[in-house]
Amino acid sequence: MNILITGGCGFIGSHLAQYYLGKGHKVVCVDNLDTGKIENINEFKQHHSFTFEKTDLLTWPNLQDTVSWADVIFHLAASVGMFKVLHDPIAVINNNIIACNHLLQAIDKAQKKPITVIVSSSAVYGDSKGLCESSSLNLKPLTNSHMTYSISKLTEEIIGYAYFYQKNIPVILPRIFNTIGPRQTGQYGMVVPRFIKQACENEPITVFGDGHQTRSFCDVRDVVAALDLLINTPASIGKSINIGNNREISINNLAELTKSYSNSNSTIVHIPYEEAYGVDYVDIEQRCPNLNTLLTLTSFQHKWTLEETLKDLITKYKQSPNNG
Repeated sequence: MNILITGGCGFIGSHLAQYYLGKGHKVVCVDNLDTGKIENINEFKQHHSFTFEKTDLLTWPNLQDTVSWADVIFHLAASVGMFKVLHDPIAVINNNIIACNHLLQAIDKAQKKPITVIVSSSAVYGDSKGLCESSSLNLKPLTNSHMTYSISKLTEEIIGYAYFYQKNIPVILPRIFNTIGPRQTGQYGMVVPRFIKQACENEPITVFGDGHQTRSFCDVRDVVAALDLLINTPASIGKSINIGNNREISINNLAELTKSYSNSNSTIVHIPYEEAYGVDYVDIEQRCPNLNTLLTLTSFQHKWTLEETLKDLITKYKQSPNNG
């Protein structure tokens, strides 16, 4: 099988690439390295079935040929991370909305229509309740800068649906909830790698807001397994499907757990959102997926608990702190 991964040097993209190379498939990754890191593909970049193209999707001269070659496309190229989203919303529009449409235009021109996975986000739910795929979406207030990301991912889904209905492109639209695991960086605001670095260095563990907000964290290796199941499930085509873990934990409890597993002397401190992000910010109090669609369509089962992932990440950080 021939697989194209946009954003292939990113956190999830690099794990997808490694997974499919291990299964004997050919993989092409394209990444402009804006937020992706070349270090993420070091383990397999010399693999005989792997090709890396350092370029922007919007200007990539080999896009049409590679799309025509591919059997499956995972589109993950995007601006990600709250710090980046808040301070460069125009890049979010270019990297998320315009790039997605550009990719689908190229797919439409190809004779063979590859299965196309447009990776969306739980951010499309805003502060909606229930968080199942049929939920009404509440994305206001639109004046908050971080809404740019939510709306960009929802727009990607709308573009995907349009090409599915009008052009018969087999599109799958997974909504990925909070994902953690090896290779994730805290540089752009991701909470778990930031907590682990702070705890392992005995620095203050910084909780934004009051810490009562809850999240559910899914190991990236489970996310990859779920995505693989979806591309092999014809009934998933033309659907938005939540992927994540439905076990909730408060950010305060996450900080305590990280501190405990790290044997850390860190203190836990709370920082107001205005100080953390430097702009008006309204957090979502709860984010936990309804997984009924995923579990109905596939045989998916979680293999990693939060505790197992945290212990694994802490061990890896202590072995190589510069990669944290």
